[in-house]
Amino acid sequence: MTDFSLDSNRPIDSTETNANGSSTVADHAVNAKDSLLQSASSAMAAVSNHPTTQNLKDNIANGPVADKAKAEGAKTKAEFADLANARTTPDQPAATGQPLTHYHSMFYRLLSWKNPRATAISFAAAVTFIFAARYLNVIRYIFKALYMTLGITATAELAGSWTIGKGLTSQFRPRQYFTIPKASLERLLDDLEQFINFFVIESQRIVFAENVYATVAAFFASLVSYFLIKFVPLWGLSLIATTIAYLGPLVYIKNKEVIDAQLEKGYHIANEQATQLKNLASQHTGNAAKTVQGYTQQYTAKAQETINSYRGRSISPEAKKQNFPAAPTHEPAPVIKDEPVAEPAL
Repeated sequence: MTDFSLDSNRPIDSTETNANGSSTVADHAVNAKDSLLQSASSAMAAVSNHPTTQNLKDNIANGPVADKAKAEGAKTKAEFADLANARTTPDQPAATGQPLTHYHSMFYRLLSWKNPRATAISFAAAVTFIFAARYLNVIRYIFKALYMTLGITATAELAGSWTIGKGLTSQFRPRQYFTIPKASLERLLDDLEQFINFFVIESQRIVFAENVYATVAAFFASLVSYFLIKFVPLWGLSLIATTIAYLGPLVYIKNKEVIDAQLEKGYHIANEQATQLKNLASQHTGNAAKTVQGYTQQYTAKAQETINSYRGRSISPEAKKQNFPAAPTHEPAPVIKDEPVAEPAL
């Protein structure tokens, strides 16, 4: 039979005491956490199972407002799905024969208001982003969220290590960290390439006048922006451009017949004016040509007369014989040269 009297009289090690105390504190902390979670779950279950809560849930879930909200949500979801399915490469290539990007089809469908709910939501999101960038210091708030998150996690880890011997933050650490799959990353990079090439191709199509109306519209937009930038901030120009880009097609769609009639009328007036200017220019050109031709013929005739008059005139008048002496008929007398005479010698 084993004697336990010696074990009861054995001195207790301080390390063992600290370990037992730490384990006891940890057990108490775990029990407190479990009891707190259990109490919260019981309270939530009691509130959820209360008759008033059940009636409110039934009214919200099965009432007319809920039905309408569900219907609108389903329509919105369907429109966003249709907008996503519209991301296909257009059949008609660019003027150079290059294929366009699938963002050409998506932006055309987005700005044509064929999916009004999706277009309205994207417009509201763009306007909200512009105002948020203007009135909210987003970068500052990002850094604030970062330092608060890191401070809370570090404090929880250190406090848990000092009190219960286990860090609290490490208890919530996942078994495997999140990573982006290679296929998803490749799809993201492909979409980014298509998105950038959309703007690159469209800018070149506008510059090289593939669609002259788009080039003219871009010209007026840049001209107006040149004057507005003097007293309108950049966020204001962005808001104006976004509003025109979204609401311009909507105004045209709602008033298509009136706008087309006015455009056709203006087109006919412009053609008539161009025809009149062309006829007037042709008339003035013909008159000028006739005038120049008349002056040319006149000066040509005068030049011809001058040349003929110079050709018909003699080179020198005929010389008269009496104006000159008669030629001699006898031999001329010989010329006697005087020779020097020698002086006598003294």
